[in-house]
Amino acid sequence: MTEYTAPKASITSAAFTDEIREQLRYTQGVTPEQATAADVYVATATVVRRHLMDAWMTTQHDMVTGSTKAVGYFSAEFLMGKQLRNALLNAGLSDQFDDAVKALGCDARDVIDAEYEPGLGNGGLGRLAACYIDSLASKGVPAFGYGIQYRYGIFRQEFDEQGRQVERPDYWLANEEPWGHIDYNRSQRVGFGGVVTGKDDVRTWKPAWCVRAVPVDYMVPGYESGRVNTLRLWSARSYDEFDLLTFNRSEYLAAVKPQVKAENISKILYPEDSTPQGKELRLEQQYFFTAASIHDAIRVFYPGQEHPDLTTLPDKICFQLNDTHPVIGIPELMRVMIDEYGYDWDTAWRTTTACFNYTCHTLLPEALEVWPASLIGSLLPRHLEIIKEIDRRFVAQLKTLTDDAEKIDRMRIVTLAADGKEPKVRMAYLATAGGSHVNGVAALHSELLKDVTLRDFSDVFGDKFTNVTNGVTPRRFVKLANPRLSDLITDGLGTDRWVSHLDMLKELVPLAKDDAFVRRFAEVKQANKVDFAAYARREYGFEIDPNTMINSMVKRLHEYKRQSLKILAVISQYADIKSGRVAAEDIVPRTVVFGAKAAPGYRMAKLTIRLINNVARVINADPDVKGRLSVYYPWNYNIRLAEHLIPATDLDEQISQAGKEASGTGNMKFALNGALTVGTLDGANVEIRELVGPENFFLFGMTVDEVEALYDKGYQPSSYYDADPRLKQAVDMVSDGTFSDGDRGVYEPLTSDWLNKDYFMTMADFSAYMDIQGEIETLYRDPLEWNRKALLNVANSGYFSSDRAIDDYLANIWETSPMD
Repeated sequence: MTEYTAPKASITSAAFTDEIREQLRYTQGVTPEQATAADVYVATATVVRRHLMDAWMTTQHDMVTGSTKAVGYFSAEFLMGKQLRNALLNAGLSDQFDDAVKALGCDARDVIDAEYEPGLGNGGLGRLAACYIDSLASKGVPAFGYGIQYRYGIFRQEFDEQGRQVERPDYWLANEEPWGHIDYNRSQRVGFGGVVTGKDDVRTWKPAWCVRAVPVDYMVPGYESGRVNTLRLWSARSYDEFDLLTFNRSEYLAAVKPQVKAENISKILYPEDSTPQGKELRLEQQYFFTAASIHDAIRVFYPGQEHPDLTTLPDKICFQLNDTHPVIGIPELMRVMIDEYGYDWDTAWRTTTACFNYTCHTLLPEALEVWPASLIGSLLPRHLEIIKEIDRRFVAQLKTLTDDAEKIDRMRIVTLAADGKEPKVRMAYLATAGGSHVNGVAALHSELLKDVTLRDFSDVFGDKFTNVTNGVTPRRFVKLANPRLSDLITDGLGTDRWVSHLDMLKELVPLAKDDAFVRRFAEVKQANKVDFAAYARREYGFEIDPNTMINSMVKRLHEYKRQSLKILAVISQYADIKSGRVAAEDIVPRTVVFGAKAAPGYRMAKLTIRLINNVARVINADPDVKGRLSVYYPWNYNIRLAEHLIPATDLDEQISQAGKEASGTGNMKFALNGALTVGTLDGANVEIRELVGPENFFLFGMTVDEVEALYDKGYQPSSYYDADPRLKQAVDMVSDGTFSDGDRGVYEPLTSDWLNKDYFMTMADFSAYMDIQGEIETLYRDPLEWNRKALLNVANSGYFSSDRAIDDYLANIWETSPMD
């Protein structure tokens, strides 16, 4: 008999339906007969929030009065996805909802689709933050997620008739947003600019202008824990929104200038920062939410205390800096303790370093934020003083630890002015010096972080460095996204406890020897492919054949992730068929799906998008490859699309150049949902391959050491072009206008880069990639063996739960535990 442990609320379906009817009438102002799907969505969300309210308040009370240290997770991104289904699951109301919408004459899918997905993240960073706060709540750990409620999320991506990316504003707050609770009574004042006065030991900062940080609280319900944590996103408002005298002089724009200036801070995620104004706005955003959050934490944990003992703050809450965006919080806490509460430097520094920990998410030096000291000085003059003093004392400390003057200079937080260059503040260095721990996000990444990116710091402060491999929440990305597979797993294990104990998936390994169970697994995958084809037709107008291999590459568009390698391989296969070297009927029918956004100012990435779209246009219109090869690029890749595509994918592409990807979490989601992976030894691929078994992972390409050796030798990409006819023909087809209506100049920047620079070595890995594709096709022709390996991927991926990652943080970094 199967054991079911999922949360299930005691309320009956009839009573839940009545509560929705009441909300429709008294909140939405419509009868059930008049209600649209959007009305039912808002009413249902309101009812679910009410069911979570008692647990939310209890959690807040226990967090402040209990002895368990809380976690403050600081992140510029929280890519939460749609909330309704997740909240229903964790509240134990899923069955009641399904019954209620039927009783109300609605379609459940229409109600779910009525929720607008907030794009408050750019990809893995924000999705990881969302997974972590889900796991913190599910494990019963008291926590706040702290970030910004951007009025416009990451842009809404569209493609024009030439295949180019077009960025449109993503106004996710255009309609009713029932999840966020605005709490004006707990707003914080955040200042900018101005001057600093006073003597060295008593400094007073007088900001030139201030904004009001208004908290918008979102409930984060845990699965099975009975706990509901808080995601607190800050919205920027002006204290002086409207100048009536100016307005009455018909100077209408000037009358609202303070309002516009303030609201710009929380207007949009990642404003373009290629201009001085853009850099300033980004720094304003970062300081805005970290300053508001630090003051909020003091308010929460020392309620009503005029002179709190802030030396106890590290016992009450620790702050995790998710990348460098919130690092300005370190000098902010120093300023608060010294200037506002009168602590001496040493006491403030001990407290601050005990509170903060830093997660580094990159190996790319250009991705480690560096701010001009002059910018910080103009916007945050007191903070620059504090940063310089931190740097001075840090250099003095280093001189007691090493005689290597060059190393000390390399480790300076504030660079020295030289050769006409102004000093800069290196935020990753400030985070490393000013926090207790620094962690990478995959085993390989953490080693390279210590050996390359932050090598000097690791040499001197090795005890600070540790690894926490990323994870994903199985609630959203298996239980909700893939209900068929979820049911099969529960049936195979005889329990649904795996949803909160993902390591139990290991018990599926023996079932991989059971051909009947493997066939049931294959039926799940095929049904998911049929569903995805229907979704793609409904949402995008694509005609996808579910009887082909679904081969997906979805992630942020960046040269190091090497979407170029994939599209060149597609072009090469297309060229083989067109030339007659390969018969179309001899290849495995394949549907290649890309999904990615490029940063608005990233020219090469946007040109790659244009190429992919036009390769798709040519191939999909060619009768010579119809039914054998097709390419699709659904625009505006987001969590909703991921939840449909990932369960349907047969083959996942994780083909970044070795040593460049920090971790990846898409690779984890695909493996958990039964896709096989083709990839390099990069990021979490290394751990995935070790756990699922080398025989169940398609490995190709150079290692980190081989990449570095080729750099040192002097990489000449054109030599690979000359040596491989398949690569030469593919590049030539891009150059000769095959995919640009005969215009040879469109993709010249791409082809020139491939042949003359190719920093991420697409050319060098092309042959190995093509060879592994041959092995992939051979295995796919044996459906039973393919699905057996895919099932073993599921069975051996339990390690990649965000619950396990949170356990690692609790034990090795935060030193706290769940509430009683």
